[in-house]
Amino acid sequence: MARVLTYNLRSLRDDPAALARVVRACAPDLLCLQEVPRYGRWRAAREGLARSVGMRVLAGRRAAGLAVLGGPGVRLVRAGFHRLSWAPPRHRRALAVAVVEVAGRELAVASVHLGLDPVERLGHVRELLGLLPAYRAPVVLGGDFNEGPDGRAWTVLSGVLRDAHAAAPEGGAATFPARRPGRRIDGFFTDPELPVLGCGVPAGPVGDLTRATDHLPVLLRLG
Repeated sequence: MARVLTYNLRSLRDDPAALARVVRACAPDLLCLQEVPRYGRWRAAREGLARSVGMRVLAGRRAAGLAVLGGPGVRLVRAGFHRLSWAPPRHRRALAVAVVEVAGRELAVASVHLGLDPVERLGHVRELLGLLPAYRAPVVLGGDFNEGPDGRAWTVLSGVLRDAHAAAPEGGAATFPARRPGRRIDGFFTDPELPVLGCGVPAGPVGDLTRATDHLPVLLRLG
């Protein structure tokens, strides 16, 4: 069984110690991150976060603020990073991918952070769905999708991959804003062949969850 967590960090502008406690309490094998620090000593901030949660950086670059982290039981097979189409002055979007071996299974674990414009989101979803098959491994896509299940991009994604929370709800659904969650905009989409045991916002100390960042994390359990 593998545990995968997705989390928007808001560039560690809140309480990094609370965030690290939340991640450690969830005990993920893999961690999909969005809004990882991109400025100043960004590399040191990324590595420091990984050390604080007992993991290492497997994939990700400065652009778009994405990363995939792995725990001690994870073997990196290969990594990839793709910049998605860009229309300045909008924020650059991308896809970070780590093909890993965990619990005896090979997975293509990807992190994405879609934008605020619905037309751009839909276009980027179509792009990433065209990129992921090249990794030739069952896909686990975690991210901040900036829309919920009623959105067009979400609908296209769930027509190809499985909305993991809808398949096996476990814990909370709404992820944003952390202090008063009312929208499900973070989550996981998985290859239909993967057995999803549960997916949702994990229970945790309310203080840490609300101090860590402005999003709640989503935990996926694979059989």
